[in-house]
Amino acid sequence: MCRFLAYRGQPILLEELVAAPAHSLIHQSLHAEEAKIGTNGDGFGVGWYGERTEPGLYREVRPAWSDENLRSICAQVRSGVFFAHVRASTGTAISRANCHPFAVGRFLFMHNGQIGGWPTVRRGVEAMIPDSLYTARQGTTDSEAILFAAMARGLEDDPVGAIAGTLGRVQALMSAGGVTAPLRFTAALTDGERLWAFRWASDARPPTLYWREDETGLVVVSEPIDGHRADWQAVPVGGCLTAIPGEAAALGCLEIAVAQAA
Repeated sequence: MCRFLAYRGQPILLEELVAAPAHSLIHQSLHAEEAKIGTNGDGFGVGWYGERTEPGLYREVRPAWSDENLRSICAQVRSGVFFAHVRASTGTAISRANCHPFAVGRFLFMHNGQIGGWPTVRRGVEAMIPDSLYTARQGTTDSEAILFAAMARGLEDDPVGAIAGTLGRVQALMSAGGVTAPLRFTAALTDGERLWAFRWASDARPPTLYWREDETGLVVVSEPIDGHRADWQAVPVGGCLTAIPGEAAALGCLEIAVAQAA
């Protein structure tokens, strides 16, 4: 499984979270502690918002720990909203197009998890994406397919409802296809102002997700990036974290919405 980090708050250098901490995301690319495997070397990506409404992206197929350009960019770029992700492929090709985060218009999205039995249900899931959106699909991952399917269900207006409805529909396709492997979905989404983080799985065993909020901003991580574990709260199984400008981050429940959507 992958590892990721999301930030929303006062503008800071990306390196303050991505590279500098003792257990930074770059460190986790080689030494993850709470994932199935410790190495996440199948590519990486960072996405950030600057003066434009659409985010910038830097994605590569090299491991994050060996890319000197990543450290250089993180040392120079300052942003109030950014995502970073290190990838461990669940079966799809190692390519730049398959590296997270994914950008569509003003949105950034990244995912840690998988659609069980992806080869079996892939055509059904991709059929949920209308032609008007499908042409923007660049990669072959289940993660990107979930994003575009959710956009077709109204993600721009109701992100939580669109994600829940999409997961419910994917579950139905898996059941119809006789897939017994789980659907696991730990993810983050932002439009450059608001931020959402999700932690859900059909077997109630989603990948880990933590968050911390202070006067500087909100940080959401797959695993704590420093030794101050008491400062981090786990997003509960079936939980959805929402951060809106001017308000404290709030936890909601995605489990009920998925059950209703299915």
